[in-house]
Amino acid sequence: MVAIPLNDRLIVALDVPTAAAARDLVSRLGTAVSFYKIGLQLQYAGGIDLARELKDAGKKIFLDAKLFDIDQTVIGATANIARLGVDFLTVHAHRPTLRAAVAGRGKSGLRLLGVTVLTSMGPADMAELGTRFSLEEMVLRRAQAAIDTGCDGVIASGSEARQLRALAGNRLLIVTPGIRSEGVAADDQQRAATPREAIAAGADYLVVGRQILRSPDPGAAVEAILREVESALPRERTPRLQTLNLD
Repeated sequence: MVAIPLNDRLIVALDVPTAAAARDLVSRLGTAVSFYKIGLQLQYAGGIDLARELKDAGKKIFLDAKLFDIDQTVIGATANIARLGVDFLTVHAHRPTLRAAVAGRGKSGLRLLGVTVLTSMGPADMAELGTRFSLEEMVLRRAQAAIDTGCDGVIASGSEARQLRALAGNRLLIVTPGIRSEGVAADDQQRAATPREAIAAGADYLVVGRQILRSPDPGAAVEAILREVESALPRERTPRLQTLNLD
């Protein structure tokens, strides 16, 4: 597992309808959170400008664009996104799309993450897609495509993290959404995992949205998740979690 500061391991999903709502949450969380995801909903409501703003404020940004188009379009879109200075970008883990994204990012520091199988999908969805592969097989095949094309990581559920780590070693970052602490509703996630389970299985980063967004005290929710993450990491490689500053 790569050396990552503890607070960086939690990526808070700004899955809110407006940039104003996102700014309010970021302000409430203060220095407790260093990494934010801007997904499709927010991207169409001022999210790109917000990404620039948060980068200027020293935050890390995961642009969850899930690019999937003809090669030239992906190349151009990735090149423009790289110029924004964001840290992570998602593209569908389809070999031509992955290769195009690698070409588009050039020598920038943008890290490309291949989307394997959405955490909201289960075996019945794979049958609906008409694939002959099981869900687990599809995740591993797409992870191999990410390795082969020079991408930096994958998006996958905690259910596959152990198999992915065995396949990739330290060649891929594993970024895991669908995270729910014990007792928190899974909502539309079919392959949810707790923070501890996902990290113990080999995930590097966790993406959490609703558990934090719905909490009456988002800062306390963040601290609780980080303590779960810390408990799953080898102690000698993990700086102790300090009291969070929510100013």
